[in-house]
Amino acid sequence: MHSIGALARASGLTVSALRFYDSAGVLVPARVDPVTGYRWYTDDQVRPARLVAGLRRVGMPVAEIAAALRSEPAAVHRLLDAHLRRLEDGLADARRELSRIRTLVDPEEQPMSTRLTLSCADLAAAVDAVRFAVGTDPDLPALTGVLLDVAAAGVTLVATDRHRLAVAQVDADVDGPAVRAVAPVDLVDRARALLDGAGKVELTVGGGAVVVSVGGRTVEGAPLPYDFPDHRRLLHAGPDRPAHRATVDVAALRAALTSPDAPVVHREHAGAALPVTVLGPDGRGGVRLYGEDEPTGDAFRVGVNAGYLLQALAAGARGQLVLELDGPITPLAVRRPDDDAAFSILMPIRL
Repeated sequence: MHSIGALARASGLTVSALRFYDSAGVLVPARVDPVTGYRWYTDDQVRPARLVAGLRRVGMPVAEIAAALRSEPAAVHRLLDAHLRRLEDGLADARRELSRIRTLVDPEEQPMSTRLTLSCADLAAAVDAVRFAVGTDPDLPALTGVLLDVAAAGVTLVATDRHRLAVAQVDADVDGPAVRAVAPVDLVDRARALLDGAGKVELTVGGGAVVVSVGGRTVEGAPLPYDFPDHRRLLHAGPDRPAHRATVDVAALRAALTSPDAPVVHREHAGAALPVTVLGPDGRGGVRLYGEDEPTGDAFRVGVNAGYLLQALAAGARGQLVLELDGPITPLAVRRPDDDAAFSILMPIRL
């Protein structure tokens, strides 16, 4: 048996940290002396304590540290991968924020531009995947464009109007630092008109401009002078899978949604009846629509705007798409089965 001090020396954790992880139920001593209260640990707990110390040093949340101690190696590797992505995203965000701060310190200093070379077809597909979700509310000008979030591996396009959100990623050769800019929707539409071939496109972001060049044709414009909201708060960041994940035939679901007899549930909004499309498991691994005369309290069911769902299905550009349902207050996710980087989510309507 090892005393708490001996385990601290063997693992690299402090005594106070070991006490904390005991109280949190993460690393509980094998024995606690009922008289003195001294904690004692076995040889088999040295390795888990070292694992805890390592995960603590890289800033992994306590809940995920606890999960890592109780999981099989494959699951632990998924936890590590997810945490590494968070760290990389945080570093990219910090770099972008520091670049913005430099321009506040010295207004004459323009941030560096970043140049990307990428496929016309890939960028066109990404624009098509997010364009439907661009906001039109003049009171929310930050949402009236498409976020271009450039990192080392490429660019992520994001659009949202608060009711739905769409995300698509494109791999690219990147020359320059991480940068973010909100491209006005008219610039996005003009750029999309250039992406009609199978060649390469050059995208330059930064320095107060967004420039798209294809085969000698160029469109450019100033980005919107607003900060885009942190869309990642809406996304599943952890390793958990949604409660119900179903592959659906898009044509069949579209036909069901547009049928004159499509079941809906009516709720009141601003003094008027609001038709709500309710989706839920069909008992065979898929989804179906639920009507007014059916209970809506099932934990997996979610209510959405049918028009928004039809637009998300069209933007998915596949014969089959994956719907992820995780309860009545969690957004409905619409994903491509062959492309995890392109998806949209629809905010739920309270049932």
